[in-house]
Amino acid sequence: MSVKSDVDPGRIALLETMRNTEKTWDTLAPQYGVTNPDPPWKTSLVAMCDCLDVSGALPGLERRHAEDELADSVYRDVPAPERQLLALAHIMLGRGLISEDDLASRMRAVRSRLETA
Repeated sequence: MSVKSDVDPGRIALLETMRNTEKTWDTLAPQYGVTNPDPPWKTSLVAMCDCLDVSGALPGLERRHAEDELADSVYRDVPAPERQLLALAHIMLGRGLISEDDLASRMRAVRSRLETA
């Protein structure tokens, strides 16, 4: 049985800037000698999903249905770990759980830390 979510399948410009099939964990990890198949942010992603579920802001089943819907349409060409991250951001933006300005600010902060490391 298929359950439709209320996710907006439209593309989000901010998230489109993150779509980069050349800089995926699968391609970056070997460059830095990392053998762990999971990206370092995967644990934080799982924890955020759990927190959103427990708080009731984004129940797990609804999130998974929305992720599946976005994976079949908007993020079809993005590898799995990155696809889940983009889908969660997409869902959170659509539900007003985070604003594009706040997400962009957080992305700049992370990029700055990476570039200075």
